[in-house]
Amino acid sequence: MLKAKGIKKSYGNLQILKGVDLDVKKGEIITIVGPSGAGKSTLLHIIGTLDKPEGGLVEINGVAVNSLSLQKLSAFRNEHIGFIFQFHHLLPEFTALENICIPAFIAGRTRKEAGQKAEELLELLGLSHRTHHKPNELSGGEQQRVAVARALINNPAIILADEPSGNLDSNNAESLHRLFVDLRDRLNQTLVIVTHNESLANMADRKVEMKDGLIIQ
Repeated sequence: MLKAKGIKKSYGNLQILKGVDLDVKKGEIITIVGPSGAGKSTLLHIIGTLDKPEGGLVEINGVAVNSLSLQKLSAFRNEHIGFIFQFHHLLPEFTALENICIPAFIAGRTRKEAGQKAEELLELLGLSHRTHHKPNELSGGEQQRVAVARALINNPAIILADEPSGNLDSNNAESLHRLFVDLRDRLNQTLVIVTHNESLANMADRKVEMKDGLIIQ
């Protein structure tokens, strides 16, 4: 599903990634752990095509994303990669349903098609009673579940999550962690998750540890 080979990245004289290799199978949950400054989020952003490496190769579903033009890369990202961040980044003026539909609209789906898929995801995530609520009317856990649904709307090959439970209380965090396992089991969803949460890190199929710009375990 994902192959990253020899990924290097520097900012000025500071070398953040020093030649990172990472392979991820379809339907696998991988957590990336390590101290702040280890390069975890930088690696995730490069895998997700939000940033470019200075060296190395990223392949997703057999496509070498480094070689795509900006326009093709944008379309590929929208279709094949779902993102979940610590802060959900929901648009406050739109309802839960509308926020979930946005990536589908960008992909060119009709309002009817996108809305039907969004309603299915709201049902799957236990939020069908919150369809028409705006973000300020939702709890923190509900907002993050809406963000998960938004990441799933285009049936992505892979979901990348950066500290997804970092802004949640322990109960909501545990619920979100169970949701990730459920998505793997029910949808064969592939997830790569950067986290400092020990509970989330340990529930993964594989835990990858980074230090000083390299994978050490």
